[in-house]
Amino acid sequence: MDTNRAIDPELLERALAIGGERPKTATVTVALEEYFARRTQAKIIEHFHTIDDWNPYHDYKAERSHHDHKLGLSG
Repeated sequence: MDTNRAIDPELLERALAIGGERPKTATVTVALEEYFARRTQAKIIEHFHTIDDWNPYHDYKAERSHHDHKLGLSG
């Protein structure tokens, strides 16, 4: 999909210098991927400490072992 957009030339040159990708479309693609990743991480971080019954001392390995043993999966 070809899309022509007006991009600030100074901003694009700075991105080219830092990223080193060529051609310019590769730089824009990488920039958009990084933008998406950062925004996605920010959305995930918003949910940190929102689980009310979080127990930092919960031993998930012991629970898994007990569950596997009940199902006859332990060796």
